[in-house]
Amino acid sequence: MQRTLTATFLAIALVGGAAGALADSSPIGALPSGPVTSIAAPHGELVAIALPRRSAGRVWRIARPFDGNVLRQVSEADVGSSVVLVFRTGRTGNTTVSLALTRGDASAKALESRRFLIRVR
Repeated sequence: MQRTLTATFLAIALVGGAAGALADSSPIGALPSGPVTSIAAPHGELVAIALPRRSAGRVWRIARPFDGNVLRQVSEADVGSSVVLVFRTGRTGNTTVSLALTRGDASAKALESRRFLIRVR
């Protein structure tokens, strides 16, 4: 997993990425069970999360607020068959990034979910 994240981040650095816009999205309801991944990173480093790109207008969205003092999103891009979100770590602490797959930005129903437990040391 760590090698995949590193390789994905390198691909983003080479290709570039567009900043994610989350302010226009509608709230997301209950999240179905999904995989949970723990990531530890030092303060001031970049963390990349790669998700499988889905078809038919389904998009990955940040489903719940996370601590912006611990983690801040800096970019989002389609890289190959993945959607990659890149964050910069901030102060020491823990936060959870919850992601949901929905049918576009207007849908409140989560079809899939992923959670990432981030620990900044």
